[in-house]
Amino acid sequence: MKRKIPAILLAIFLCAILVGCFSSSDVPDRSVQPPISSLSEGETQEINEGEVATPDKPGAEPPKIQDSSDYSGFQDSGASSPDTPVTDDKQPPTEGSLQIPSDADTVFDLGEIPAYSNSAYVPVNGDVPFFDTTELSTQSMESYSPLDELGRCGVVYACIGKDIMPTEERGSIGMVKPSGWHTVRYDDLIADKYLYNRCHLIGYQLTGENANLSNLITGTRYLNIEGMLPFENMVADYVESTGNHVAYRVTPVFEGNNLLATGVLMEAYSVEDQGGGICFCIFAYNVQPGIEIDYATGDSRVAEVPTTTTPPITVSTQPVTAPDETTPSDPPAEEEPVSADYIMNTNTKKFHYPSCSSVSDMKEKNKKEFTGSRDELINMGYQPCGRCHP
Repeated sequence: MKRKIPAILLAIFLCAILVGCFSSSDVPDRSVQPPISSLSEGETQEINEGEVATPDKPGAEPPKIQDSSDYSGFQDSGASSPDTPVTDDKQPPTEGSLQIPSDADTVFDLGEIPAYSNSAYVPVNGDVPFFDTTELSTQSMESYSPLDELGRCGVVYACIGKDIMPTEERGSIGMVKPSGWHTVRYDDLIADKYLYNRCHLIGYQLTGENANLSNLITGTRYLNIEGMLPFENMVADYVESTGNHVAYRVTPVFEGNNLLATGVLMEAYSVEDQGGGICFCIFAYNVQPGIEIDYATGDSRVAEVPTTTTPPITVSTQPVTAPDETTPSDPPAEEEPVSADYIMNTNTKKFHYPSCSSVSDMKEKNKKEFTGSRDELINMGYQPCGRCHP
């Protein structure tokens, strides 16, 4: 019996070893399992720190900005303003969705833009846009950058066609407060009283965008009416009359962390006729004559009148002659606004001379006659036609 016990123990030991071998061969080693990934087989994802994934399309980048300050007009952080909800039906696109045919080797140097000097805009790059024209399409579309971390707009792009132009009157945008917004009046210096407008980067008459936060900046009345409007009218009239498409891009230029744009870079190129109808590249200044603006905050004040040295007094040796009896002694009275007949387009909010060729293209339901002054129409929210210049 004593001899059988060691034999039994040895048999049990051997069975335990065999069971352990079979068990280890059936259980996978979890320590060497690959990490879970959303990429399909063969794909890799490599994005360096600070980079933003962009569409894989040749020439999709806007022109490089060269400036001594920390320019942030092309930042694409995807952040939205925390205080202002998006009120328009069209939402800004997701990050990296902007499709902009551009020549990647071109550089827009803000330092080469001359200081403002009595002209609302200046040509840039020989008045030729930075587009790579081989990438342009005749498919109507529009795309808007999301707001950056300071709530500022970025580059916006559209291929303007008649099919995306508005078919109804513009709605209210008074609830939108773009970065740097202030409600301030200068009744004695500005004809329309208010310094700032909510400026559409792509005008409402071109894409019908109303209260889109990614398409509205704080701009002076001067920028809106004298700088941008003539070019918006030019493009709208061309598209309406020809049915062609226009590649159109507007870039608000913010220096450093300024909440107010220094100005906007506007580019346009008619696609079907290779720029024969529309071709421009300009920088419009965000200034208001007679007003000093703090671009960091949007604060403003009346500009100080520069002091001048009193010229030396000279005594004439010529005999004094009597004044001409026909010369009036009193200054002429201020002229009253001249009344005239105009045709209003209630859809595009533009007004024309009755003889303007655009009137014949206007739908009867949008046509309305008006007799009065030009200023009255502007105060009603209408804009002068870019073709007949009433």
